[in-house]
Amino acid sequence: MTFDKRTTAADVVSRIKDGMTIGIGGWGPRRKPMTLVRELLRSPVKDLTIVAYGGPDVGMLLAAGKVKKVIYGFVSLDAIPLEPYFRKAREAGGFEVLELDEGMLQWGLKAAALRLPFLPTRVGLGTDVFVQGKFKTVTSPYDDGEVMLAMPAIPLDMALLHVHRADRIGNIQALGPDTYYDEWFAKAAKEVAVSAEEVVERMDHAYPEDVKANIFERCFVQHVVEAPLGAHPTSMPPSYGWDMKAFKAYGATAGEEGGWAKYMAETIGPDEAHYLAQMGGADAVSKLPLPIF
Repeated sequence: MTFDKRTTAADVVSRIKDGMTIGIGGWGPRRKPMTLVRELLRSPVKDLTIVAYGGPDVGMLLAAGKVKKVIYGFVSLDAIPLEPYFRKAREAGGFEVLELDEGMLQWGLKAAALRLPFLPTRVGLGTDVFVQGKFKTVTSPYDDGEVMLAMPAIPLDMALLHVHRADRIGNIQALGPDTYYDEWFAKAAKEVAVSAEEVVERMDHAYPEDVKANIFERCFVQHVVEAPLGAHPTSMPPSYGWDMKAFKAYGATAGEEGGWAKYMAETIGPDEAHYLAQMGGADAVSKLPLPIF
């Protein structure tokens, strides 16, 4: 029996329905599945709950009116500390939030991945995060009797991830030093869509030397989308860096009357070919230098 999980971004987004909970992998302005996010922006889907270590994905979806609730550890562009459209939407209100410590978000995804209702943790105790999130505690049944925060599971209807390589049966390779929690987004979700810089027939034949970069098993992946430069304007180390010029231009529109509508029409546009052309073309994007921290 053979399996072929290759599909298109449009087909993936057609499976996302109003009101779903969508986890978006990556980390701030790094490794975001922006080809999939832009396709979602072009769709009529709304009332989503977005779970993320947020970057431009969260800001853009808020600006486009797609979001009912955001569950997040942060929403940042790093060099621009607070994502501009997230800031604008947060100050205006109008959507629900669950603000979490970064570790709490990880623990919530892990609980969902393990099919548990919660996981105990010390993270968040004694903070306003505990109070504002209306969390509960659990007492250890052992001799220590320690009281810990009971971090509830964060199950996802779908996770969207971007990796360097994938094959037709769903094997992936995520390179670079900061893959962080994409594994837990994948395992916490009912359905996983992976976009990749490159899609090959068989990973074990094409890149056997990088087998350790397969950070989660193919059984968790249902959809594979080939999306070269699909993380732009976020970075995809070691392949290309973030596009700070593009981030600044995008951020500036948050302060303009009708700024989002203009950005959506002129920059995002009807398809990825249009978007990439606005960014200077594939050659320019592929040469973006990696940031140095």
